[in-house]
Amino acid sequence: MTQLPVALLCSYSWTWSWGSVQWPRQRQDFCRVIFFSGSATFTTRIRPMARTISGLACPALSIPYTGAGLWSPKPNTPTVGFNQNMANLTPTGQPPNTGAAQSFGSVMVIPEMKMGKDRRKKMHLSKMYSIRRSGFEEDHSQIGGPGFSRVVYCNETGGLEANKFQNYADNYVRLTKYTPVTFLPKSLFEQFRRVANFYFLVTGILAFTPLAPYSAVSAILPLVVVIGATMVKEGIEDWQRQQQDHEVNNRKVKVHRGGGVFETSQWKKLKVGDIVKVEKDEFFPADLLLLSSSYDDAICYVETMNLDGETNLKLKQSLDVTSSINEDSKFSNFKATIRCEDPNASLYTFVGTMNFQDQRYALSPQQLLLRDSKLRNTDYIYGTVIFTGHDTKVIQNSTDPPSKRSRIERRMDNIIYFLFFILFLMAFFGSIYFGIVTKDDLDGDRMKRWYLRPDDSDIFFDPKRAPMAGVYHFLTAVMLYSYLIPISLYVSIEVVKVLQTIFINKDVHMYDEESDKPAHARTSNLTEELGQIDTILSDKTGTLTCNSMEFIKCSVAGTAYGRRVTEVERAMAKRIKGEDHFDENDIDSYSHPSVKGYKFEDERITHGRWVNEPHSDVIQKFFRLLAICHTAIPDVDEETGKVTYEAESPDESSFVIAATELGFEFYKRTQTSVSFMEFDPKSKKHVERSYELLNILEFNSTRKRMSVIVRDGEGKLLLLCKGADSVMFERLSKKGRQFEEKTRDHVHEYADAGLRTLILAYRELNEEEYEEFNEKFTEAKNAVSADRDDMISEVTDEIEKDLILLGATAIEDKLQKGVPETIDKLAQAGIKIWVLTGDKMETAINIGFACSLLRQGMKQIVITLESPEIVAAEKAGDKNNIAKVSKNSVQKQISAGKAQINASKSEAYALIIDGKSLAYALNDDTKNEFLELAVGCASVICCRSSPKQKALVTRLVKEGTGKTTLAIGDGANDVGMLQEADIGIGISGVEGMQAVMSSDIAIAQFRFLERLLLVHGHWSYRRISSMITYFFYKNIVFGTTVFLYEAHASFSGQPAYNDWYLSLYNVFFTSLPVIALGVFDQDVSARLCLKFPFLYQEGVQNTLFRWRRIFSWMLNGLFSGIIIFFLCMNSLNPESYDKNGKTAGMEIMGATMYSCVVWVVNCQMALAVSYFTLIQHIFIWGGILLWYLFLLAYGALPASVSTTAYKVFTETLAPAPSYWLVTLFVVIASLIPYFCFKAVQMRFFPGYHGIVQWVRHEGQGNDPEYDINMVRQRSIRTTTIGLTARSIARDHSFDPHLER
Repeated sequence: MTQLPVALLCSYSWTWSWGSVQWPRQRQDFCRVIFFSGSATFTTRIRPMARTISGLACPALSIPYTGAGLWSPKPNTPTVGFNQNMANLTPTGQPPNTGAAQSFGSVMVIPEMKMGKDRRKKMHLSKMYSIRRSGFEEDHSQIGGPGFSRVVYCNETGGLEANKFQNYADNYVRLTKYTPVTFLPKSLFEQFRRVANFYFLVTGILAFTPLAPYSAVSAILPLVVVIGATMVKEGIEDWQRQQQDHEVNNRKVKVHRGGGVFETSQWKKLKVGDIVKVEKDEFFPADLLLLSSSYDDAICYVETMNLDGETNLKLKQSLDVTSSINEDSKFSNFKATIRCEDPNASLYTFVGTMNFQDQRYALSPQQLLLRDSKLRNTDYIYGTVIFTGHDTKVIQNSTDPPSKRSRIERRMDNIIYFLFFILFLMAFFGSIYFGIVTKDDLDGDRMKRWYLRPDDSDIFFDPKRAPMAGVYHFLTAVMLYSYLIPISLYVSIEVVKVLQTIFINKDVHMYDEESDKPAHARTSNLTEELGQIDTILSDKTGTLTCNSMEFIKCSVAGTAYGRRVTEVERAMAKRIKGEDHFDENDIDSYSHPSVKGYKFEDERITHGRWVNEPHSDVIQKFFRLLAICHTAIPDVDEETGKVTYEAESPDESSFVIAATELGFEFYKRTQTSVSFMEFDPKSKKHVERSYELLNILEFNSTRKRMSVIVRDGEGKLLLLCKGADSVMFERLSKKGRQFEEKTRDHVHEYADAGLRTLILAYRELNEEEYEEFNEKFTEAKNAVSADRDDMISEVTDEIEKDLILLGATAIEDKLQKGVPETIDKLAQAGIKIWVLTGDKMETAINIGFACSLLRQGMKQIVITLESPEIVAAEKAGDKNNIAKVSKNSVQKQISAGKAQINASKSEAYALIIDGKSLAYALNDDTKNEFLELAVGCASVICCRSSPKQKALVTRLVKEGTGKTTLAIGDGANDVGMLQEADIGIGISGVEGMQAVMSSDIAIAQFRFLERLLLVHGHWSYRRISSMITYFFYKNIVFGTTVFLYEAHASFSGQPAYNDWYLSLYNVFFTSLPVIALGVFDQDVSARLCLKFPFLYQEGVQNTLFRWRRIFSWMLNGLFSGIIIFFLCMNSLNPESYDKNGKTAGMEIMGATMYSCVVWVVNCQMALAVSYFTLIQHIFIWGGILLWYLFLLAYGALPASVSTTAYKVFTETLAPAPSYWLVTLFVVIASLIPYFCFKAVQMRFFPGYHGIVQWVRHEGQGNDPEYDINMVRQRSIRTTTIGLTARSIARDHSFDPHLER
């Protein structure tokens, strides 16, 4: 055994120092030490010999080296010590038989703590230390740190080592819910989780016992049909998913098979470590590590639309060390080992190292190519497979959205439970009565019910065992009364909802031609919820606005440039002066043809005239910065020479386009340079400028800025920076603040005009300063630790300071088409609208005025943390005091706002609160008061809101009001809000598809929300509500006749109807008309839904599915059942039934009563339908016809099969005039109560629907003045926002006595 003694010296500069770890006193506690060396990794566990609080933590230990990676402590061995200076650790001795000292790499120390008897918990990694070591050999040990344990052996998929250690998922992806093996058990389990289906399963099993009042087959068949239909639906949906899986898994890709030969293989056969070649416009089959590409500098362009919806191309580049391996033959001897993070769902992070040619290289997201993204503008790339199948990041992100159930569905469950209670109550009291009567059947030699032979009966009718007879009767009654429960209700609702979503998806009025995107309902569970929305919580950017940025103004060297007028400025002019005094034609008269992303006009600096401006040098630097400081990719059309840009955001694209239009045309980017053409004031010609690109300091939401470090043609080092004013002004040097005051004023003016602003600044660097920064920056970037981003931020903060201000940009994000009109309609419908945005307060307020959320005369309650007291506390720097003062301030402002509203309830108020204040307003002890204040306001705008705050506000509104909430957004920062709301609407806009993928319904434009809610939402709510109440009505009619007949037969368990009459009632004779009602019925047309938005209040107030209406329909069903039973019984019982003098027996009585039930429930449906279609006529009258055809066919079967139905129609019912007269008379008598009730209600107590019918009846449906008065009278709350509110407010200003 070769001895390699090591002395481990530990200092307190670690993230987890020995002092903070608090080692227990037992010496059995260990520390895991992991050594990295080029292509080798060694690990050991050592035990500290002493517990120290200061100085060096561990004494010298000797660790023998076996050559196979096995390390263990061994005392009394000579040691090799290391210098205490952790920045420069070198060996002080030479280990035997190992050769010269080599670069070791680094060591990680992981303390282990005891957790109970046999459990150890690994602490976080401390810190990476660079040391040197002697030569080692590889041992295949994993890194061992939590989340960083994956080891990939590249190009060794057939080798022994790979097979031994790689137990990773294959690349077969299955997104189906079922497999052929699990479909039957799993689907059955899903179906019988529903209490109703489980109940019918139990009754079906009991039907095989002598207790059953009907045959087992007739009981099981309806359940089989209903469950089977649902399972077929589930199977079809899953089969479609399976077909998609099959198509993806069998795609082709070229894989290295050895000797530099690449063969075509299926995606599903890929293994971790395979080398693949992906060609242009192909998808990446797995998560790959980029090794090389067709470009010399090993870059490639990637489109990630399938991941995040963004069409902008992303630039990726491999490590320099593998960039030259760019031909098939060069991979014959390629070997490398990659150690990296475990599979996770983070699309934008990746930490790992690659050991190649005895050197270790740090990996970053720049080298990671994600599955399902596409290779663009690159002929081919080579990559090695890192994550496969369900380990890939895109699949890790494919989590199911939160399960949401509508309020109607939850109430429907309660109705089912209520009917179960009634059913068991009926069975219980009936059984008690039956037991009492059975006990009295035998009185000595006298038998009351002699036909039951109580003196010689089985247990079911034995007077001597009456209690048991009652118990058996209870079970029989539970089966017999099961027809109170609609067995086909659930499957019918599922069918209806699926069809309703198809109508939404196919609605051409919600199709956006520009983006070629229709509406898309991603779930069918919530269609009726669309008709019950009380509050809408909306994002601003990309939702109310286009997120299509246009460069419109700028401030350079303290001078404002740009003469265009924004939409917000127009709205402000109208608000102040009552008219638009801007004339756009004056501006358009000298405007050049429109360029997307550019709407700037100012003759002072366009067409190269900037050279005549006082600060032309500053202007030149300003536009050079716009042309250089970005990550956009130019795409030059070889035929036309026209340059287009692929940028990561619309903002960045507009900056590059603006620079191009103003004479600074960016046209070429490599990994190390940026080139553009500019106008040279000296030569008066356009010249090419090329800057060496040294570093890119990327933008993120924490930094709020982006910088590049470049070297110009003269060799100067420049840092160019652009960012938010909140972080940029504080980074200016004393000499760089020359234009600060004027620039600040301009920025405030731009914010007032609804524009988004960025500050531009720069500084010159010296060589020593840059070298020091670059060393730290490279070290931070190459760090393999969880705090890598924090390390990078610390380094960049040091260099991004002492900047010189150049100016500010202002870009306009226009309102989407139809936003003000949509908000107006939604306000008329009584829907509250909240806006949650990350923008500045001034910008949000002005956008609010532009889209009519705010209006002149509306009082604003503004909650901010800008009081002198808070400013003083912030300067003092005491965090506890700041929090205390801020919280008290917010509470006082909320209380003052509530008092203001209570003092003047007739006024319209708007609540505006910023993100800092919102953080305190959402505290548990404040949030209820905040919600009370917000609900009392007409509109609410939350500014500077974080994604988490958006989600918390949504939860507060949903849970605090108990009303249905809808969230709508377009970006990744809106995902939490969408998932928290009852319904999430995703805008398929510019920011990507994260919001759409997390939404319940996707639309292309905010304006489509009007039709989605007021038309589809209203119809769906009304249809589902009417459908469910009608389902319970028809079952109660039928169940009542069954119960009354059994009561008439002394609760003997005798059904009134033939077994198959019972079974087919719900499945065939009455269900199809209800489905047609749920799919096609319209109380009013789509035009009238939009014309009279107050109709939407039916859903908000839940007028159609409140308990009163549900019980009224149940009562209607009870009355109808009673009328049918007693009229049939009394009309047929005492008289002869036909000309031969025969009286009506049970079979005639049952068939006649059943005919009346079928007629009544279908005619009731005809009365309830508001909008007849051919399909509804077929289903309603066809259901009645089907009953008679069934009687003919079933009655024609042998008597042993048809039993009591044998030729009952042809020989008994059809020839008898009394049958037809009784049917007609019973149907009319049963429907008269409902008809009279509806007539009285329509005439004297009309609902919203009735009011519209009266408007149409009186011929005033086309009178605009009448319409607006109807809106004022019938709105659930006073219309305080929107265009109509402005009109009403204007009327009040002329006539203060006008009734609102």
